Amino acid sequence: VQLQASGGGLVQAGGSLRLSCEASGRTFSMYTLGWFRQAPGKEREFVACIGGGGRLLVADSVKGRFTISRDNAKNAVLLQMSMLTPDDTAVYYCAADAGLPSTNPRRYDYWGQGTLVTVSS
Repeated sequence: VQLQASGGGLVQAGGSLRLSCEASGRTFSMYTLGWFRQAPGKEREFVACIGGGGRLLVADSVKGRFTISRDNAKNAVLLQMSMLTPDDTAVYYCAADAGLPSTNPRRYDYWGQGTLVTVSS
């Protein structure tokens, strides 16, 4: 099983980026797919997740700016990020969990390698 995240990069404050994570080795249509991020010197934090039934959980810090969606045909989860600020700078990780949507990273069984998002002021 492999999760491959992509789409990170350098963007100016106020800009947008779209992250993508494609899974292989298993069908994840009924899995919860999520995004977490980790800034330098900080713990990994929850960003957003979407359950197999479509239920969403979104962190307050990104609510209204980030949108998570899934494309089951491509076994993928997307994170559309807008109105980015320097506080959003982090390595973003996608993850998959066989259970219900959760903000707890320990619940997730599979992790991608991370993609770096840098927001300049």
